[in-house]
Amino acid sequence: MKIVYAALSLALIAVAGCKEQSDGPSAADYAQGREALKERVAKDNKGAPGKPAGAAKAAPQQAANAPSGDLGGIEAGYSYDETGKRDPFRSFLMERAERLALEAQVRGPLEQFDLSQLSLEGVVWQTGNARALVADPSGETYIIAEGARIGKNDGRVISIEDNMVRVKETYVDYLGRETTKDIEMRMRRNEGG
Repeated sequence: MKIVYAALSLALIAVAGCKEQSDGPSAADYAQGREALKERVAKDNKGAPGKPAGAAKAAPQQAANAPSGDLGGIEAGYSYDETGKRDPFRSFLMERAERLALEAQVRGPLEQFDLSQLSLEGVVWQTGNARALVADPSGETYIIAEGARIGKNDGRVISIEDNMVRVKETYVDYLGRETTKDIEMRMRRNEGG
């Protein structure tokens, strides 16, 4: 008997709790507001020739039966202007890769050849600013100094000495690891006369 009495009292409490009305909008109110908004957007798109569907940039107005009086907190008359702003969905890594690709396209004439294709023709080294004369395969000559870019593998001239130029090249293996290698370019001695 106690069990039946307890079950009846719990059922009465549950029924009394279900009968309370909430003060906020119901799901049906939200559905009506969405339908009114869809109809208005479709009507706006049909009235604007040359615009694709969904491209209307008109500021949203209140729907006929919007539950809270506005559309998700969007003020009437507001439109988003994306000029001068970064795309939030674009990766920072992609921007860096594009910048590096652009820098790779702007290469000097000596960066188009492998170091084995270039020859050291002369060196002026006992001055404060050591310089070297390097020839490409077509015979065109270039004057280089320390820090100059040379070779296909991001080579940099690290020193210019009596009869040679030292270049540090950077190689990237298939795993993406970078390794550096020092290469000596020496002047060729002509024999005979």
